[in-house]
Amino acid sequence: MLCEICHKNEANVHIKKIVNGEKKELHVCEKCAKEVEGLNINADMEFISPFSFQNILSGIMDYIGTTYPNMQSSELTCKNCGTTYSEFKQSGLLGCSECYKNFSSMIEPVISRVQGNVVHNGKIPKESGKQIIKRNKINELKAELKKAVESEEYEKAAKLRDELRAINPSKGDEN
Repeated sequence: MLCEICHKNEANVHIKKIVNGEKKELHVCEKCAKEVEGLNINADMEFISPFSFQNILSGIMDYIGTTYPNMQSSELTCKNCGTTYSEFKQSGLLGCSECYKNFSSMIEPVISRVQGNVVHNGKIPKESGKQIIKRNKINELKAELKKAVESEEYEKAAKLRDELRAINPSKGDEN
């Protein structure tokens, strides 16, 4: 296939663009691809997207910061590795596992908005994941039991306690 722009060279760059649900395709050579407006291609013919993860994350963090102004705190620093909140916003990368705890008040609302939840609910292998499933069920029942006791729903609490005992008889009474 020949380049759709110069009609001389072999088309080895294929661009698909979807705008407002309408799909457009363009087949061009390397030389013409570098000259296509709005298409950033480096010397190695690698597409450079203006929508990098860091740019998207930074935009979301800025949006959350303007929506919830009390959450903006670029001076906040991780006590473990020294990464600042502004460095995290710029790079999109946390410095260590402690950053999640230190920046939790800022990153949890973002994760929650993007993913719908801050807890991973992925697939668990059927055979090897039985202990994980059991542990998750126990934790869920314990949380429900605590809520039931706090709201003084003692009949519901008793049923939850019995369910916990049925799942894990030796540890049903632990908190």
